[in-house]
Amino acid sequence: MTHDLTPDEYRTLLLQAPGSAFDADTEQPDLLKMFTPSSHRRALDPDVTVVLGARGTGKTYWTKVLETEELRKVAAASYMIPRLSGLTVTTGHGRGGGSGAAYPTRKIVRKLVQQAPDGEEFGEFCENFWLAVILVALDVPTVVHLSSWQARIDWVAEHPEECDSALWDRDRDAQHYGSPHLLIFDALEHLHQDRSVVDKLVSALFAVALDMRLSYRNIRAKIFVRPDMYASAPKDFADASKLDANRAELTWTPENLYGMLFHRLGNQPGLEAEKFRALTGPWHPQGDGRYTAPVEVIADPERQEKVFGEMAGLYMGSDHRKGYTYTWLPNHLQDGNGEISPRTMLRAVSKAAEVTRDRHPGHEFALHHDAIRQAVQDASQIRVAEIKEDIRWAAAAVEKLRGTQVPMEPSVVIHIWSTESLAAELRKLLEDSEDGSGPADVGDYFGLIKELTALGVMTERASGAVDLPDVYRLAFDIGRKGGVSRPRKTAK
Repeated sequence: MTHDLTPDEYRTLLLQAPGSAFDADTEQPDLLKMFTPSSHRRALDPDVTVVLGARGTGKTYWTKVLETEELRKVAAASYMIPRLSGLTVTTGHGRGGGSGAAYPTRKIVRKLVQQAPDGEEFGEFCENFWLAVILVALDVPTVVHLSSWQARIDWVAEHPEECDSALWDRDRDAQHYGSPHLLIFDALEHLHQDRSVVDKLVSALFAVALDMRLSYRNIRAKIFVRPDMYASAPKDFADASKLDANRAELTWTPENLYGMLFHRLGNQPGLEAEKFRALTGPWHPQGDGRYTAPVEVIADPERQEKVFGEMAGLYMGSDHRKGYTYTWLPNHLQDGNGEISPRTMLRAVSKAAEVTRDRHPGHEFALHHDAIRQAVQDASQIRVAEIKEDIRWAAAAVEKLRGTQVPMEPSVVIHIWSTESLAAELRKLLEDSEDGSGPADVGDYFGLIKELTALGVMTERASGAVDLPDVYRLAFDIGRKGGVSRPRKTAK
């Protein structure tokens, strides 16, 4: 049997390996496809309290991995963190909630906030809210058996000594049974539609989690949060400076992204994957059906460029003047902060294979360079769909710039937003929204530009002009001289 892969066989792998679902909320982590980039090791350390990650970088994915014992053990072995294997893990907040969950739904949070006191007392309410959630997550009977979340919060406020005793008891239990308890908090942007409320709730969660980190040996909290939310949440509590030393970031380098792609190709069932492993090996079987690639295949750019070159060619055209394929793809998928969503990368590769199959079936490589360009446009649509789901106000603001061209002066952006009554539209959007939170001030257009820049949706040039990365610009039909072409409108 020859180990060479034909373009069609490569194309089959590239169509199948990324998977059919590109949404972390619907796709469950898969044992064979699970990839552990070296840059994420610290994020999974149980002692790290805060994990920063932009939309699509893996916050929900790692939450699900930590919740699943089998996957958690794989991560423990891969990252050489044996403590992960012996944890008891409970989710303190995520998407959902409801009956039987350790945390309240968004509607319940909204009702609780409406009934909460104002001023400094609201800060106390926020801390008591999270302590109630933690006691339920730790299955403290006295609190679990109360009839409502309001009753649980009231109990915490009225019984501070009993609350402390319950936490100490759970800490001792965890030590006695040799199973430290990890509480995971994710999807915090879905707590409430009012960003100021979210900031106060997140600030209180930071304070409570840090206090637990300093007070108990066997109870830990891990908070997955967007960088902009971490920055905007007040940190006016004791020892707040220790949070910065006790945080990690979910980042994806181009090497990580290609390593993830190659890992999936080598772990896809079938003859094509077997051939791919033989060509790029030696791969090491793990005994659970998984294979791990040689280090250079998942980490060395020169080796990766050769592997990807076998699939897509070295250049985005006839020679290097059109760009090098290996670097061109991630460069055009990154946001304004240089971040690339793994799902965006997988979608782009899958789409490029699909377009090549349909339009360039006789091409010498599995991926045609024109198909890669079109795939970036498709990936842009996916990325924008993501922010419309989680950060709707950001999508609404950029939508107002549709049909324009960047770079443009901030004054032009603000003029467009003012003329189009963006502030009124955002207020209505946030009133009607059940998901996501809004900006700090919908009427502060300079502030909106700064927030969009912090989110990576916009960028600021040295001249001060506003620009947009291709991964957002294309889907909003915003032009740029010398940039990737916008999708052409099909004649009806």
